[in-house]
Amino acid sequence: MDRLETNLGRLARLGFTDTQRALAMLSTWPGGATDCADLLSGVADPDLALTGLYRLADEDPGLHARMAEDPALATRLVHVLGASAGLQQHLVRHPTHVDQLAGSLARTPAATLRRQLLVAVGADPDATEPVAAHLSGDELRLAYHAAVLRIAARDLSAEDPATIQPDISAELSDLADAVLEAALAIARGEVGADQAARLRFAVVALGKTGGQELNYISDVDVLYVVEPHVDDQGAPCIGGNDLTVLGSRIASALARICSAHTGVGTIWPVDAALRPEGKAGPLVRTLASHGTYYEKWAKSWEFQAMLKARASAGDLALGRAFVDMVSPMVWQIGGREGFVHDVQAMRRRVVRLIPAKERDREIKLGEGGLRDTEFTVQLLELVHGRVDERVCKSGTLPGLEALVEYGYVGREDGAEMAAAYRFQRAMEHRVQLYRMRRTHLVPDDPVDLRRLGRSLGFRRNPAEELVKAWRDSTRRVVALHQRIFYSPLLEAVSHITSEALRLTTQAAQDRLHGLGYADPRAALQHIEALTQGMGRPAEIQRQILPAMLGWFADGPNPDAGLLAFRKVSEALGRTSWYLRALRDGGTMAERLALVLSTSRYATDMLLRAPQAVQLLTDEGDSIPRPAEKLRADFTAIALRHDDALGAADAIRAQRRRELLRTSMADILGRIDIEAVGEALSNIAAATLDATLQVVSREAEQRGEPLPAIAIMAMGRWGGGEMSYASDADCMFVMEDSDDPEAQRRAIAAITRLRELLRRPGADPALEIDADLRPEGKGGPMVRTLESFRAYYQRWSSTWEAQALVRCAVGAGDRELGNSLVEVIDPLRWPEGGLTDKQVVEIRRLKARMESERLPRGVERSRHTKLGPGGLSDVEWVVQLIQLQHAYEHPQLRTTETLPALRAERELGLVSESDAEILEQAWLLASRIRNVIMLVRARASDTLPTDGADGAAVAAAMGFEGSGPLKAHYREVTHRARGVVERLFWGE
Repeated sequence: MDRLETNLGRLARLGFTDTQRALAMLSTWPGGATDCADLLSGVADPDLALTGLYRLADEDPGLHARMAEDPALATRLVHVLGASAGLQQHLVRHPTHVDQLAGSLARTPAATLRRQLLVAVGADPDATEPVAAHLSGDELRLAYHAAVLRIAARDLSAEDPATIQPDISAELSDLADAVLEAALAIARGEVGADQAARLRFAVVALGKTGGQELNYISDVDVLYVVEPHVDDQGAPCIGGNDLTVLGSRIASALARICSAHTGVGTIWPVDAALRPEGKAGPLVRTLASHGTYYEKWAKSWEFQAMLKARASAGDLALGRAFVDMVSPMVWQIGGREGFVHDVQAMRRRVVRLIPAKERDREIKLGEGGLRDTEFTVQLLELVHGRVDERVCKSGTLPGLEALVEYGYVGREDGAEMAAAYRFQRAMEHRVQLYRMRRTHLVPDDPVDLRRLGRSLGFRRNPAEELVKAWRDSTRRVVALHQRIFYSPLLEAVSHITSEALRLTTQAAQDRLHGLGYADPRAALQHIEALTQGMGRPAEIQRQILPAMLGWFADGPNPDAGLLAFRKVSEALGRTSWYLRALRDGGTMAERLALVLSTSRYATDMLLRAPQAVQLLTDEGDSIPRPAEKLRADFTAIALRHDDALGAADAIRAQRRRELLRTSMADILGRIDIEAVGEALSNIAAATLDATLQVVSREAEQRGEPLPAIAIMAMGRWGGGEMSYASDADCMFVMEDSDDPEAQRRAIAAITRLRELLRRPGADPALEIDADLRPEGKGGPMVRTLESFRAYYQRWSSTWEAQALVRCAVGAGDRELGNSLVEVIDPLRWPEGGLTDKQVVEIRRLKARMESERLPRGVERSRHTKLGPGGLSDVEWVVQLIQLQHAYEHPQLRTTETLPALRAERELGLVSESDAEILEQAWLLASRIRNVIMLVRARASDTLPTDGADGAAVAAAMGFEGSGPLKAHYREVTHRARGVVERLFWGE
């Protein structure tokens, strides 16, 4: 019993999992249990290999002796049996194929593979156009699987699977060429040798086959080219539609032979979907027809698909003629407008389309996976291959090697990416080998993970070590992608030694143009200015700029972003904290790049005070900042200055700082549109509060103390919904006083306040609009509380009641402001609601406003404020319902649009669906108005749909082009207008 336990323990250490079963089987193995166990210990799954040995021995009784006589064969055999259940099944069915594992396992030359497979189908390998005698295809399938078995044995027996992987893929590609050649010979036999001899037929390999980097199990992407043979007089033997029909018959037969499933198995599907017009196009074309298509109609992705095109089978001269024709076109697409953006968007779409349950297991398509490396290499090749043919390579690893050799990628970065790619490809191969099925997923079963890990050399904790190594590789690829893509730009413009110079200035300009820079020459000048010299600032800029250039390119205006970055850096470049933040604070650098390349509004403010860039490092500062905290900060800053002008300048500078903080948070997506409105309203309140205190102090110093004054917020300020372009709509109320000079002093103070805030200067002015006061522009700027009470009791109109819906205490004396609120509440929340006459009056006013206030020549559907379904529509609906029902529902007594709308929904006054439609329209219109201001630094209520502004606004809104944004806006506002027609107009 002790000896049995010892044996079981040893078997477990050797890698067996079912040790009891393994011990029982090993004890009857003719070659000796210990030697057999030791032999099996080095394979991926010793239990699977042991089972395979017994199954194979049942079919071949002499197997034990052969293994004993040929240790190399024995080692290769158990490696195959322990890694691939699919190949194990093949060997059991065809035990004579064990012979494939004997002798040398050196890579079989492509010509030899072609000859072997042609002979297998009874074709003459020396014939110019071989015709098969055996037409079933089974002979080809058997020969193919025998060759795959040999390749797999070489692969699985290698000491380092990742190192040998490129050579394995290349041999699999050679085998694919041979299969296509033999399948073509069978197809010729099917249509008849005489018929086949009338045309030339070329198979052009694409994708991984074309790039000589094929997997074990993969579709083989191809394209077909046909031309007629000519007779002795030089006349074509076939032409027109007959040529296409015959060529299509041969191509269809070839594909069917490769993909058919029979008793001896299958090979792989042949996919011709990358041909011109895809599946809708003819299966075969002449060389001229191909040329016409690619010259006139092919899209960028179609040229990218031709990057790996290679003459594979059939008439190789014709295939090479096609490659020679299309290749120059392929290497020019890097200069197409939007090419880089399209490629990046394509990669993002691929990631988005991965099923959620597979996303964390994808070797090929997941982030940091094979496709990331392939896209990176192809993009760099296509951008630089226009001017440097040395990097025009079809395979991923050869392309990466060329990019490294000629300086487009750093040697260390290139080595890391190549190592990660080889490891991931080796993983992919091992996963596919197990069942000989097409898959790119890391298994989630622990047994399968263990087998996969052991097959790649992990022994202590195979599953855990494998997953860790894989995750490490994907992290390296993700991190390297950005640096590899951008860093070569610096080698052309930073003043380093000539020996290290890699890029010409023209190549760098081509790269920048490909990234989306409109003026690459100016961009290079900025880069040179930032990186020249050997000092610390230039060194740090050389480290950060590769990533910054990419982040600028992600924004709507990379040129403006780079220029602004240069200006900020020139102002702060020798400031220690700025240099540290650029080098070590990646988040701050990325945020800065996005702000500078997105918003002229924020950039203009930042350039007035570059040190404000520190705001981008704030993580814990909440936005919107509390109103009372803002008031205290603004007041404290103002009162440090003895004179009013200095105090006002300090207030405006602080306002600029808070506007910048808010706008940057908005651009970075840290706050939503409601929070933006609240933040801007709080900033306005703090600005006016502090300025009023400065004016009050100034009046006291003159011996003319002011009466208590309250500034009542109206409109968007009163609703806490200000935009970046909003004026401060307000009314001014003063305390009742018997002093005849009180009102004069109050009016003078308000005049002074407005002067201070609108005075020309570097900081943005705050415009004050008091037109909503009683009697409008014809009324006094300031009224006493009693005057307000008398006016509203005797003369107020329905429109004023509606305007007062959004009246709130904004700044100044809170107690006085609340007293005025008590005066106006009965007007805006009238007992019993509105009369029918008042409803009609409001509707008439709305109709007149729509017809009179819309700017001439502006398309109504694009006007975010007055257009159908815009801000005005939504707000008037909400306010009408408030005026009608707030007297009986206190929750409607709010100055804010969305809280009021939500309350109306909860009360059943607006349906759930209608409320959702109105809210979506209001949020979208508000967001567009803000983004227009952020992007252009100029206010507009009209959605731009063309030119750079339209594209920039769309990009900042998250849309790929102004067209989709316009369509979305029209769809949302059209639905909202339908709701307005019913709820407001009663239609």
